[in-house]
Amino acid sequence: MTNALTYLETLMRETHKPEAEVMTSAFRTGLRQLWREHILGRYLRGEIPRDEAVEAVGIDWVELAEREHKAMMEDLAWALEQ
Repeated sequence: MTNALTYLETLMRETHKPEAEVMTSAFRTGLRQLWREHILGRYLRGEIPRDEAVEAVGIDWVELAEREHKAMMEDLAWALEQ
């Protein structure tokens, strides 16, 4: 909790914005991140098609998730061979 309070106070001081505005921005940012992770997870599990994921979160995020998933699968395959 101390870190969160420190972040909040620093952002308020350095951006010259009131607490409510910083908190609102943090909430929106966090919600967008959770939504993005939800959509990408559904895509990688095969629950939604690629074009739907791209439309929801953007091609850059989908391609990043694909690269990370591929790397993770390669690491897993390597570990299982050991």
